[in-house]
Amino acid sequence: MLTLSPHDLQAVALSLKVAVSATILATPAGIAIAFFLAFGKMRGKAIVEGIINLPLVLPPVVVGYLLLLSFGRNGFIGSLLNRFDIQIIFTLKAAIIASMVVGFPLLVRSIRIGMEAIDPAYFKVARTLGAGWWDSFFTIALPLCSRAIYAGMTLMFARSLGEFGATVILAGNIPGVTQTIPLAIYEYTSTPGGDSMALTLCLVSIVLSFTVLLLSEAVTKRLRKG
Repeated sequence: MLTLSPHDLQAVALSLKVAVSATILATPAGIAIAFFLAFGKMRGKAIVEGIINLPLVLPPVVVGYLLLLSFGRNGFIGSLLNRFDIQIIFTLKAAIIASMVVGFPLLVRSIRIGMEAIDPAYFKVARTLGAGWWDSFFTIALPLCSRAIYAGMTLMFARSLGEFGATVILAGNIPGVTQTIPLAIYEYTSTPGGDSMALTLCLVSIVLSFTVLLLSEAVTKRLRKG
């Protein structure tokens, strides 16, 4: 019978904590950048889009190493954080940052597709009626692309649950601190006799991801009916 040890339950709890935190923290920035990419007419938009999508084409280990250089003691961000005695490397915060960076392109792309489907005439009509930029954003853009936002959050959450490469470089594989489900599976596959426990965590990961997809579909159908 497949059972979860306290060690495994910690890994599951950390995975959920990382995925939820990364998704919630990244969503506001994802909406803002998607809106800029969809409706912005400033120069350099293609460069911004390329930088945002770069983690999709780079190996996760490369992304993790670049983050390690940035958040390390001698890195640009790390040196600034050290002045405030903030430690990022090999902490849960590092796992959340790694998941945010890797999953962010999926979030932005989904929201952008939803925003590009909005008829620009809506914004023109809103301006003729005296609505400002913020009014148009909150009363037109957000409601009309709500399904795309939920879809993007779902994709990022699922991606965060499965994140391995960038996390193991930036956060390490510390049981009870940064060891998520993928890292625990990796440890079990490297341990003699750990195949059954690795399989158990694989099944847990499948169930969690499938549950998230079902909930997302239910929310999307409810929004479509509304």
